[in-house]
Amino acid sequence: MENHKINELITLVSTYLNKSEVDLILKAIDFSQTAHNSQVRQSGEPFVNHPIEVAKILAEIKLDSSSIISGLLHDTIEDTTTTAKKIDKIFGNEIGMLVNGLTKINKYSLKVNNLKLGENYRKLLLASTKDLRVILIKLADRLHNMRTIDAFSSEEKKKRIAKETMEIYAPLADRMGMHRIRDELEDLSFKVLNNDARKLIKKRLDEIKEDKVNSFNSISLEFSVLLNQNNLNAEIVGREKTPFSIWKKVQKKRISLEQISDIIGFRIILKNIEDCYKALGIFHKEWNCIPGRFKDYISSPKINKYQSLHTSVIGPNRRPIEIQIRTMQMHEFAERGIASHWKYKSSEKFDSLTWKEYDWLKDLVEIINRNENPEHFFEYTKLQMFQENVFCFTPKGSVIKLPKNATPIDFAYAVHTKIGDTAIGCEINGKTSELQSILHNGDIIKITTSKNKSPSLHWIPITKTGKARSSIRKYWHAKGEEKAQRVKKYNTTLWISLPDQPGKLGEVTTLLG
Repeated sequence: MENHKINELITLVSTYLNKSEVDLILKAIDFSQTAHNSQVRQSGEPFVNHPIEVAKILAEIKLDSSSIISGLLHDTIEDTTTTAKKIDKIFGNEIGMLVNGLTKINKYSLKVNNLKLGENYRKLLLASTKDLRVILIKLADRLHNMRTIDAFSSEEKKKRIAKETMEIYAPLADRMGMHRIRDELEDLSFKVLNNDARKLIKKRLDEIKEDKVNSFNSISLEFSVLLNQNNLNAEIVGREKTPFSIWKKVQKKRISLEQISDIIGFRIILKNIEDCYKALGIFHKEWNCIPGRFKDYISSPKINKYQSLHTSVIGPNRRPIEIQIRTMQMHEFAERGIASHWKYKSSEKFDSLTWKEYDWLKDLVEIINRNENPEHFFEYTKLQMFQENVFCFTPKGSVIKLPKNATPIDFAYAVHTKIGDTAIGCEINGKTSELQSILHNGDIIKITTSKNKSPSLHWIPITKTGKARSSIRKYWHAKGEEKAQRVKKYNTTLWISLPDQPGKLGEVTTLLG
């Protein structure tokens, strides 16, 4: 193991951890080196390089010492003679529990079919319900594996791993608010799955790089002067798009690569929320806002708690400019996600039933615990993970977050399963509406229910939340089992001796009860 890699890790953790924690990390490095001593990776380099790199990724987002140590030890139980008891004894139960959670996930490698895909995801989320750090360490593990994926000679294996990363780990990083890790996971997967498209975009980005840098510097100076004139002190940083993010926009908006890659992105970081809205007003007053491009994620945060003001203007030199305005705390969260504010104390383990900030994960765990068919489960998770949100209100003013194009049926199940099961109609903003209507931001929904009503199976194709689909299927599955039990209870077969045929039995079906 090269000493400089260890030195880089120790330098990183020393910036925010105390000496006793750093000493324990050094102890874990020695343990990992000894455990993996004779092992090599696919590339031929010492295997221990991998856990060191995983620990560095975790240190870059400033995770706690237990996470760093677990990153160093995450492959020891699975790939060496080390036992869980030994880790518990040397490093304590907390680290033992994290390493054990990672070991369980690693047992469920992904195959090409959706059944395995769903099952792998299921185990991943179940493990996270005990401690969310398990997912964070797994994301770091996957990121380093993707950085070194070229070591595999099999193109089929590379594509399988990249597909899994794109469909599971990148969206999961997004939902954790870890945008930097998400971007890199997506781009590394894109390189494997569609390298021709990536090369095309990268070539275009390289061609305009110098021009964009010059434009960024001049516009940045203009922004600074304008904000200073209005007594606003801001930090202005560039926002470089990844090839994959540009590809997604080209596909989604059906516009040219030239139009997308020519846009310059800025992040304006200010002292407080009041300054953010003040800066927004200044930009909109100075330059024309592009219609439909303004989003206020400060007053209505994304489901992963991301906050920022997004706008686009036709700026200096008549160039389209994308601007994100946020506070430093919001910027920290955008870069590091939940790692920026999660408190790692033994008394604060993740509880899926009470940790309201991540209620999207609570809903998924609820689905998992019903032991749904894994194929259905993966369908639900994709629905939950990939959709944008609309915010609707109950008549009493409670906010209900739903995916884009959700219906009052989704709303009813989001409030309570019983309300969904017994829904017969609704009012949207005081007007009687169909249960199949599409909901929009700010809608106030009142659901009418009836005890004699059952959910319709025809609702399943039009619902957008995993919870609604799962609940409807569960209701009818339970009804089917109930009917089967009644038939079993009341129908029985009696065997009687036939008087005219001694020694033979006749069959008579009778109804009991």
